[in-house]
Amino acid sequence: MHADHGLRESDLISMSDKTEPRDIADILSRTGAAVAGELDPERLVQVITDLTVELTGAAFGAFFYNVLNDAGESYMLYTLSGVSRESFAGFPMPRNTAIFAPTFRGEKTVRYDDVTRAPGYGDNPPYNGMPPGHLPVRSYLAVPVVSRSGAVHGGLFFGHPEVGVFTERHEAIVAGVAGLAATAMDNARLFRASEQARSELEQRVAARGKELSEQGALFDQLVSGIADYAIFMLDTEGRVKTWNTGAERIKGYRYEEIVGQHFRRFYTPEDRAAGVPEQALRIAGEQGKFEVEAWRVRKDGSRFFAHTVLDAIHDPDGRLVGFAKVTRDMTERRALEEQLRQSQKMEAIGQLTGGIAHDFNNLLTIVLGNADAARRRIRDNEEVGTLLDNAIRGAERAARLTQQLLAFARRQPLDPKPTDINRLVARTSEFLQRTLGEAIAVETVLAGGLWRTEVDAVQLENALINLAVNARDAMPTGGKLTIETANAYLDDMYCRMNAAVSPGQYVVVSVSDTGSGMSQDVLERAFEPFFTTKPSSRGTGLGLSQVYGFVKQSGGHIKIYSEVDQGTTVKIYLCRLLGPEIHAAADLHNVPRSVSTGSETVLLVEDDPDVRAFSVNALRERGFSVLEAADAPSGLKVLGQHPAIELLVTDVGLPGMTGRELADQARQQRPDLKVLFTTGYARNAIIHHGRLDHGVELIVKPYTMVELADRVRGVLDKASSKQVE
Repeated sequence: MHADHGLRESDLISMSDKTEPRDIADILSRTGAAVAGELDPERLVQVITDLTVELTGAAFGAFFYNVLNDAGESYMLYTLSGVSRESFAGFPMPRNTAIFAPTFRGEKTVRYDDVTRAPGYGDNPPYNGMPPGHLPVRSYLAVPVVSRSGAVHGGLFFGHPEVGVFTERHEAIVAGVAGLAATAMDNARLFRASEQARSELEQRVAARGKELSEQGALFDQLVSGIADYAIFMLDTEGRVKTWNTGAERIKGYRYEEIVGQHFRRFYTPEDRAAGVPEQALRIAGEQGKFEVEAWRVRKDGSRFFAHTVLDAIHDPDGRLVGFAKVTRDMTERRALEEQLRQSQKMEAIGQLTGGIAHDFNNLLTIVLGNADAARRRIRDNEEVGTLLDNAIRGAERAARLTQQLLAFARRQPLDPKPTDINRLVARTSEFLQRTLGEAIAVETVLAGGLWRTEVDAVQLENALINLAVNARDAMPTGGKLTIETANAYLDDMYCRMNAAVSPGQYVVVSVSDTGSGMSQDVLERAFEPFFTTKPSSRGTGLGLSQVYGFVKQSGGHIKIYSEVDQGTTVKIYLCRLLGPEIHAAADLHNVPRSVSTGSETVLLVEDDPDVRAFSVNALRERGFSVLEAADAPSGLKVLGQHPAIELLVTDVGLPGMTGRELADQARQQRPDLKVLFTTGYARNAIIHHGRLDHGVELIVKPYTMVELADRVRGVLDKASSKQVE
């Protein structure tokens, strides 16, 4: 039995049955929303454990906190799901063994089809395996939960008595849930600490204010200098008797304007009409205190969200003599909390959506590659050729959709380099002038002395084109599109009002239009994947999501300003690049492609048999001698038997030993071996902080036979040219 976390039973279906990214995103969105709304760390960890057990089909799951002693190990059982706590009561906590260490060190996700056959299992006394009476565990899946700071909170562990229950898809889902858990745990801890500090401060202020109300002048001396709280006295009818500096700052009234006036003027017209001020006085008089969070009104008519406490004041004989009122402006904090919740929601969708893209890209590699190969063989059958062309176009559209999902999930491989933003914007503007149509006037405003930044120029150009297309669609009868560059400094105040932004110097690229603009409701959902106000035939709802993911993955910030019928401005902030002048790489967009061939010997390691078969045939058709393997151990064996192998082509996400680990071991045997990685999405094995590790060569699925052959030829030639130099 599990608690209800906001998901219907029909949602908790096997993830292996889902094939549509929209359905997955819908379930994951609700999962993220259920977790994002939980700010109690204890309940949060239980929710995460329960949901993940249900999503993976595990027999049981647990979360262990990473509490280190002098020996570097002391792991505390915190939550259990699927079994009773008594099931673990008689056993010691897990230790820093070969099975558990990678998780508690935050190194990687660990999955074994049969943990009893895992390397290092049974090597540690006194039990040399599981203690007598331990729950039967054969299938094993564990993932570290790592905070934003890099500290390891602990680990999520899942088990099943049967062999081979957990798949690579479960591994990707659990890794996404762990990222969500870390973010939610960080935020829950911050929220609890903030709430405790706020409660303590308000209790001290209210208690001190009540005491000083009996001391006359001392009360005025205390509260007059407090600027962050509105502290004042009311008589028994609700008229203002005293007024401090904080009240003047928050509410806008001077002392002489407000003393003697009824405090109902601080309420909204709706609350005044409903008699809320009078109800507050009555409840405080009867119960001694009235506390609420609600909207209030300043002198200038603007509204602010306030936390208010109204305490009844009695004389020594117990007669009511007035009220002490403490008000705090919570507008900024409320906006920040809402942004944090939205950020958690976006993080949840992004983490988990990215995890399933690997399988889609494998399927698309098979479909697109084989359709392309068939099209090349059928040149004189026009009818069949047309059908194949349609299939290829459909697969390419699906590939673009998956790539947009990866961009939103921040899983696309980026190759950032020092970039002249003014030059890039100028080139993009020329392209837009030719493609947007005569009804759209494109204006470019380039700042002088623009700072340098480090960014993936191709992806930034794609982002600007995405924004320009959205702007064009918002101006159906024509209008003006303006692209501007500028230097900017984001200060502490701005960063407090915008979650996940650091103060500092930024290069800003702004895209503005004179179109229809967005309502507040639309603006709040603009970056959500699959959300669109366009007809279904005009877009997928992933354009802005893709831009959002790219900017966040690049370490930047994005902000939308819009009003209905007034137009929209989207600002992209990229961190300033400091240091010595580095010349940007040459523009290679228009380098002509040739038909690549070769005779070298290539070892291809891919666990998906269909992808492996297609890739082997594609390279053999181009003249390469190809050896193949389905996993890393088999690949190492083939490598040792064939010294003529010049290039290793390996999938990153191999079961057991990853492609990166395979490459590292292979280069220990053959230091001169060239390596080309393939992947359905950017994994931490070769990509860190949004960028490829130094020296890594990568081709992203799906790819055609020509693209694969070209990339193989390029890696071989690149390595050869370095040797010649």
